[in-house]
Amino acid sequence: MTPARVDAELVRRGLARSRAHAAELVKAGRVSAEGRSVSKPSVVVPDDAAIDVVPDPADPGYASRAALKLAGALDALAADDAGRRLADAVESGWCLDLGASTGGFTDVLLRRGAAHVVALDVGHDQLVARLRDDPRVTVVEGYNVRDLDRADLDRSPDLVVGDLSFISLTLVLPALAAVLDPGAPALLLVKPQFEVGRERLGTGGVVRDPALHVDAVLDVIATGARTGLRAHAVVPSPLPGPSGNREYFVAFERGEATDGDEVRADALAAVRAAVAWIPEELGTSRPPALALGVGRRDVDPVGRAAAVRPDSNDHDRRPGPSTVPEPTVGEAPAATPATPSSRTGGAS
Repeated sequence: MTPARVDAELVRRGLARSRAHAAELVKAGRVSAEGRSVSKPSVVVPDDAAIDVVPDPADPGYASRAALKLAGALDALAADDAGRRLADAVESGWCLDLGASTGGFTDVLLRRGAAHVVALDVGHDQLVARLRDDPRVTVVEGYNVRDLDRADLDRSPDLVVGDLSFISLTLVLPALAAVLDPGAPALLLVKPQFEVGRERLGTGGVVRDPALHVDAVLDVIATGARTGLRAHAVVPSPLPGPSGNREYFVAFERGEATDGDEVRADALAAVRAAVAWIPEELGTSRPPALALGVGRRDVDPVGRAAAVRPDSNDHDRRPGPSTVPEPTVGEAPAATPATPSSRTGGAS
């Protein structure tokens, strides 16, 4: 008998898709060894131990929980014209996944009809085997996204998605803009904990001040504008990130470079509404897609941004940010702790 960590043993036996997935199963209380519940992924068990995993009927079998974030954002955006263009780019598209990690975003793109996905990451050996072996996936490892160059790609992507950690998106956007053709969309996850600076982080690396969340998203939107990436919507993630941090998707399209400060002012109302949104039940409530009023300064900025109700008929609009108060400084959006990312530059 050779002892092994239970998370590694779950992967070896095919009971978990990755070590990260195994850790999620253990922390959810769904794993037992020799009839006893396993409390930590690091617990050592014999390689012939009887290990049982309680099935979860709600688990769609994605490569990681990060997939639920992207799926939720795409569903929310589907009710918006620009969002539908993004969905069209997924179907039969040649896509680029930045910070692919175990492959949650790549998995969603393939299930929604992508013809090919380049799964790019600064780390190594993270992508789950079934995606690594999929002929529709090109794996690029050990690649710093700040060095992104069109010469390193077979073609310009129809769509870029990204879930990056330990790097600010403001450092990535210039290189990203350079590889996109005019009109091509990008959907990027903004993680305030990697945007605000270490000195502004709270206990456990959590950004607790909603005003800092607003600033983080606006900084990314303004930087995008200066580099030729026009933001048209922001969607709060339906799931928290590592340690309970709230996160936000920003939908961009490649266009002309514009004044970042002007765009920042136009986007303020929608971003405040995104930060103020709290799901009825984390992970199950569909988030709103909040349209940005970029480029229409003749209209009151509060009246421009409206939340799209994804499940309504005729794309009804519900009250936008004008009905949502500015987040109170010092009050954190509700969130529950989640499994942290295991490496630099990857998804969670």
